[in-house]
Amino acid sequence: MQTVTTTSSDRRATLSLFTRLRSAQGQDDPFPIYAALRSLGPVAPAPWGGHLVTGFDLCDRILRSPAWLEPDRRWREKQGPRTRWSAPSAREISSTLPALNPPDHSRVRQAAGTFDRSTIQGIAPTVTRVTDRLLDTLADRLRDGEADFAALVAEELPVATIGTWLGLPEADWPRLRELTHDQVFTQELLPTASQLARSDAAMAELRAYFLDLVRDRRARPGDDPISGWITRWDALESDQDKADEGVYFLALFFLLAALETTATLLATMVLRLVEEPDRWDLVADNPDLAPAFVEETLRHDAPTHVISRVAAHDCALNGLEIRADDMVHLMVGAAHRDPDRHPDPDRFDLRRKPAHLAFSAGIHYCLGAPLARMEADTLLRRLVTRLPRLTLVRRPTMAPRRVVFRRLLNLDVALA
Repeated sequence: MQTVTTTSSDRRATLSLFTRLRSAQGQDDPFPIYAALRSLGPVAPAPWGGHLVTGFDLCDRILRSPAWLEPDRRWREKQGPRTRWSAPSAREISSTLPALNPPDHSRVRQAAGTFDRSTIQGIAPTVTRVTDRLLDTLADRLRDGEADFAALVAEELPVATIGTWLGLPEADWPRLRELTHDQVFTQELLPTASQLARSDAAMAELRAYFLDLVRDRRARPGDDPISGWITRWDALESDQDKADEGVYFLALFFLLAALETTATLLATMVLRLVEEPDRWDLVADNPDLAPAFVEETLRHDAPTHVISRVAAHDCALNGLEIRADDMVHLMVGAAHRDPDRHPDPDRFDLRRKPAHLAFSAGIHYCLGAPLARMEADTLLRRLVTRLPRLTLVRRPTMAPRRVVFRRLLNLDVALA
C-alpha cells in the first residue's frame, strides 16, 4: 500500500479554512467552507494535529467500526495536565454514556434501558400538551407583530419534555437549560480558556444538583426513570456511593442529550419551513411528509457537525498512517453534503432517501433519537395545523465561536 504523507501546505490550508469557520460569517453558513475542506480529499490534516474526515462513507465506516474508539477517560488522562482534556468539565463528561467504550459502555447502557415504543408512547401526550401550550404563547406574541420561535418554542419544548419525564421541578428548568448551554464548550474542538471555565462551573453545578436529586429519590422513590436507575445500579454496584454516581451520570447524560441538540433541531427545522413559503404549504397539505422533513433537516444542517474518534491501534486511513490513540474528527456537517452520497447536496429535498449521521452510528447511536424525532414530528404537524403560515422576519444568528454544536440564538417570525 502506498503511504500518503501530510505536508505543511496541507495543514496551512485547513488552518485557513478553520479560521474562516470560526468567524461570524462561517458560523452562519459553514457549508461553502466544508465544500473547500472536501476538495482537499476525504481525509485532511487538522491544524492542531490529527485528521479531518469529510467523506460520508468513510465517516460512516469509522463510526461503525470497533477499531475506532471514543476519547474516553483513559485517553484524556494520557494527553497531559495542561491540555483542554484535563479540564474538570472534560473529565466529568468522559464518564457519561457517549464517552464510554466497551465494556464500560455495555454496562452503563444496560443500566440506562432504552427509549422503546412503550416509553415513547408514554411521553407522547406530554409532548403534545406542551407543544400546544407553547404554540398558544407563540400565537399570542404574534398578534403584536413578531416573535422569537427559538426562545418561545424550540428551547422550551425539550426541557419541558425531559424535565417532566425525569420528574424535575419546573422551577429548575430555566437554570438547567442555561447550564447545558455553558457546559457544551467542553465538547468543542477549540474552546478558549474562558469558555472552559464556564463549562467547569456549569458542570460542577450540574453534579451537585443531580447528586442531591439522586439522594432524594433514593429516600423517596417514585415511578420515574431516576428511581428505576437507582434500582438497576444497586443490582450492578454494591457500593452505594458509586451506584448513586452511576445514576447521576445517566441523569446528566439524558439532560444534556435532550436539550442542546434537540432545541437546535427544532429551530433549524422551522427555519427550513419558513424560509421557503412553498414548503409550509406542502407540509400543511400533506402532514405525512413530516417525518421526511425531519430527516432532511437532520441531513441538511445537523445539530452536531463534528464527532471525534481515536484509533484503537495502528492502522491506515485512506492511505494515511494512523497511530494508536491518534484522533480523527468526523466532519459530519461536511459529510452530509458529500455529492458522492447525496446528489445536489445543498438542495433541501424531501424526496431523498434518509441517510445521515446526525445521531451517530454503531454502538454509540443516539439513545434519545426516537424522542428527538417524536418531538420534531409532533411540533411540525401541530405548527402547520394550528397557525397560518409564518414568515421569516430576519436571518437568525448562530451561537458565537462554536464549531461542533450548532445553535440558533434567535428565530424571529411573523404571520404571513
